[in-house]
Formats: sequence, C-alpha cells, structure tokens
Amino acid sequence: MMTTRRFVLLALAASSLLAACDKTAGTASAPAGGFRAVDISGAEYARQFSLQDPDGKTRTLADFKGKVTVVFFGYTQCPDVCPTTMAELAQVKKSLGADGERIQGVFVTIDPERDTPALLKAYMGSFDPSFVALRGDAEQTAATAKEFKVFYAKVPGKTEGSYTMDHTAGSYVFDAAGKLRLFVRYGSGAEALAADLKALLSGA
Repeated sequence: MMTTRRFVLLALAASSLLAACDKTAGTASAPAGGFRAVDISGAEYARQFSLQDPDGKTRTLADFKGKVTVVFFGYTQCPDVCPTTMAELAQVKKSLGADGERIQGVFVTIDPERDTPALLKAYMGSFDPSFVALRGDAEQTAATAKEFKVFYAKVPGKTEGSYTMDHTAGSYVFDAAGKLRLFVRYGSGAEALAADLKALLSGA
C-alpha cells in the first residue's frame, strides 16, 4: 500500500513546481495576510476539463461558476490521502455554515479502470452528496492530468492483477468566476483551507 509519506513527497514536488510557475502569475489580489495555500493565480494550466459525471453528463469548469471549486485527483481505493482530503473538504464546507453552500468539491478519478460511475457516486455520497465525481476514458484521464500538471502512475501490487496508484496529492482551487487561484498541499489542515476558501468567497 502506498504510504502517506510517499504522497506527501509527491505533493511537495508538485507544489514546488507550481510555486515556481507562480513567479510569473497574474495580478489577482490575495488577502492582506496572504493565502495559506500556494497562490497560482494567472497560471496558464489547469484551465479546463471535459469529463463525465456518474449520470453520464459531460461536465466542465463552467458548470461550477458561482461557487468556489476545489478539484482533487484521486481514486476510490486510495488507502489514506484521498479519503482524508475529501473528508477534510466536507468538514470545512460544513464549518462555513451557509457560505459552505457556495463550496463545490470535484473529485477526478485517475483510475477509471476500476472506478465505475456507480462506485464514484457512492464514494462522493459518503463525504458530501453535493460533491461531484468525474471520470473519462484512459486518454481523457491522461489529457486532463497533463492539463493540470498532475502526476499519476499504476504500481503493481503483491498479487496478480492488483495495483495501487501513485499520484499528486494536492488540490486546485478556483474562485467563483472560474479562475484558478490556489494549489493546496496535502496536509495543510482544515483551518488553513477554511481560511483560504472564506477569503475567496468574500471576493479576494
């Protein structure tokens, strides 16, 4: 099974790349105290996706405009990072009270081979029924991961046919206008995430 430490290392590597890209980012303003997550406003990646939800409807970023949207790439058989991330987002959404209704969680599977629509729908329901799971075929998944600079790879398990997935362990946050704003490192904590989402909800 993949360890949390391995995932954290992947997240830190990804966030380092994103932080470097942010040196040439746009001019969107952050709160006076700064965001807790990596500010990647104006980055020229993670601009779009076109994937299917569990009901077979094609969804794009435009569908979530008006809400602060948190996009995470993972898979349902992930032992620790994926459920921890989604549970934390659900906790933060609940902690924001009425404002939480303007938070949208989006889970993109990097394991469409095993993550069926029915399984994805049930998985999201275990965290928050309003969260949306998305999937594509192998080519769509690879193209979307490339657009978001997300790493993933299949790792053979101990028994024939079994496997786990290495993947970037971080989340992308879009503001209510649909603009990419933040990369949240895995392990940043609910308090930091809540502060950043609240700032974005207030128009930061």
